[in-house]
Amino acid sequence: MAIDKTEIKILKLLQDDARITNQVLAEKVGMSASPCWRRVKKLEEENIIQGYRAILNRKKIGLGVMVFVRVIIDSDSEAEAQKFEQEVTELENVVACYSIGGDTDFLLQVVSHDLDSYADFAMTVIRRLPGIKEMQSMFVLKEIKPLDAYPISLI
Repeated sequence: MAIDKTEIKILKLLQDDARITNQVLAEKVGMSASPCWRRVKKLEEENIIQGYRAILNRKKIGLGVMVFVRVIIDSDSEAEAQKFEQEVTELENVVACYSIGGDTDFLLQVVSHDLDSYADFAMTVIRRLPGIKEMQSMFVLKEIKPLDAYPISLI
């Protein structure tokens, strides 16, 4: 689907404030409310807008530790990779998982209350996932630019 300039403005505004009313959104993009609502619905139906959520401060909700975990699985088997993917998606502490190229197969983003709870999770859960050959934990010392929105200007 080609995205036009009006839809780019809509996406930018919704990323900045997903609670914006349709009326205010329409005014900001320079159109009436009904056509604006239809554009938003079209973006949702095309799965460009996948949902709306609140951005939480992880530290204030007790998740003081963030870790990126590099994982190498035992084989190049597609079945092994799928089994790993299936199990990792069910882990609550894993907030993101990426299949990546290079010398590592997967990159997991993990949150935990503290170092002790992460150590326990890493050793009793991640290490026990199917096909794990190697894992390396990289602890986040400071979040400089966490993901909060995609750069709409690149569209």
